[in-house]
Amino acid sequence: MFSAKLPARVFALLLYFPVMVMAGVPEVSIGRFGTDLPVLPPPWQVIQLEKNVSPTQYRTLYWDGVHAIESQANRSMALLGRKVEVDLTATPVLCWRWRTEDVLKKADMKRRPGDDYAARVYIAFALPSEALSFTDKAALSVARALFGDRVPDAAINYVWDNRHSVDTRLPNAYTDRAQMIVRRTGSNDIGRWVTERVDVRDDVIRTFGSDKAKPILVAIASDTDNTGEKARAGFADLHFVGKNDACNF
Repeated sequence: MFSAKLPARVFALLLYFPVMVMAGVPEVSIGRFGTDLPVLPPPWQVIQLEKNVSPTQYRTLYWDGVHAIESQANRSMALLGRKVEVDLTATPVLCWRWRTEDVLKKADMKRRPGDDYAARVYIAFALPSEALSFTDKAALSVARALFGDRVPDAAINYVWDNRHSVDTRLPNAYTDRAQMIVRRTGSNDIGRWVTERVDVRDDVIRTFGSDKAKPILVAIASDTDNTGEKARAGFADLHFVGKNDACNF
């Protein structure tokens, strides 16, 4: 179930400076980006997952009126991520906007060789012990023995796919501890900014059966190392809000 690629691609955790979210806060910003910075804005940091794979390139950019992070992938993969601590009972909804200039032709989320995405937003979780079956715990124990305690209990990826319909939900091709949820698909929206609003708490309960999941990492990525393709995408204005609160773009 856990391959060498799995924890590197799906479960890598890194970075510093957690964000504390207090109950009742209507918005918690985790990714509003300035431009013309000499380095990527801390605490966001590139996480190169495999030494033998070229990393996706990231930079700040003012792009069609939006302060954003641009990703450029060319047969490459790396996350841009940050640690977080979020109270999903107070602020369960993640909002962001993104765009892509490319749709991957050869990607297929059902197959390991096709596990590539023009754009994705990744959230890793810690789960309470009672939410993990004996089989889950055994598999995680093996993975952590091989790859260290940065392997999280679960993950959700919101992806810009190339062939599956919006709201398709499938386990990652490498492990059922990571869920792939299609938010955009195909070429209808390429070349322009579009906004997203997802109820992370509802999604993690539906997928992993726990209302006590704690997000520990949020990352963005363009990923083309399997298919050998190129992709350019943008990400902006990542923030958590209350269930009945509006996103702030």
